[in-house]
Amino acid sequence: MNIRFRRGSLVVAASILVVTACGSGPPDEPPEATATSSPTSEPATTPPGPPSPAPGPSATVPVPPSGPEPTPVPPAGVPAALRGIDLERIPTEEKVVALTLDGGASDTAVSRILATLARYAVPATFFVTGDFARTYPDRVRAVAAAGHAVGNHSNTHPSYPDLTDEQIRADLAAAENAITALTGRPAVPLFRFPFGARTDADIRVVNGAGYVPVRWTVDSLGWKGTSGGLDAAAVTERVLAAAAPGQIVLMHVGANPDDGTTLDADALPAIIDGLRTRGYGFVDLADVVR
Repeated sequence: MNIRFRRGSLVVAASILVVTACGSGPPDEPPEATATSSPTSEPATTPPGPPSPAPGPSATVPVPPSGPEPTPVPPAGVPAALRGIDLERIPTEEKVVALTLDGGASDTAVSRILATLARYAVPATFFVTGDFARTYPDRVRAVAAAGHAVGNHSNTHPSYPDLTDEQIRADLAAAENAITALTGRPAVPLFRFPFGARTDADIRVVNGAGYVPVRWTVDSLGWKGTSGGLDAAAVTERVLAAAAPGQIVLMHVGANPDDGTTLDADALPAIIDGLRTRGYGFVDLADVVR
């Protein structure tokens, strides 16, 4: 499977049958022990590292949505080529990169990130939780109004391997409803697992609800803040060192809760400049499933 992009549009080679951007900031990040390894080839049954600190006792127990039972997302028919996988790289040899930003706990850098993306005319995909949408409705509206794709990042950021299939479907639907209420249109059929944790069975349930799970090629680690021994230059270098055709970059929109830094937002201009200098363009992940 190989996807070719031309003038911002998705072009699928004739040999392909069908093909189709967490918690924002450290509160939703993975345990320190797993955050430093780049998740590129671990088995789908092993809950991989970033982007979120290990969920506390309450984070793994889903909070039932209040009010009427959420309406399930109508299955969109995930293409066969994208079923059963947590997409780590866009299948293309074109020099294109997808920027993705998770939003779950903090909205600190949303405005600055949107301003940078607008200045450089670069698309990105934002994965937001239902809680984020309800807490920061104006931010989600601003992201959608700027033309960026808004994907589903769960409702309350639970660990999906700890949920039943029915709980997963309810969580997906509750987040979908929260996003749709603000944007006036369904979330793009893209999903990011909380904490990056998933099993093969979880992927099948998410596919059945009409979503393509999207992982990442490189985690910027900006969520760790200066307390993790990083600065904006180190975040930039980490992303640029991993540059490759079809790269999916994971960043966050929030601030580190310990030092208040927003290293991803700080590094974003240099990341865009550095990738362009290396001959890379930027694509909207929504084009992969349209």
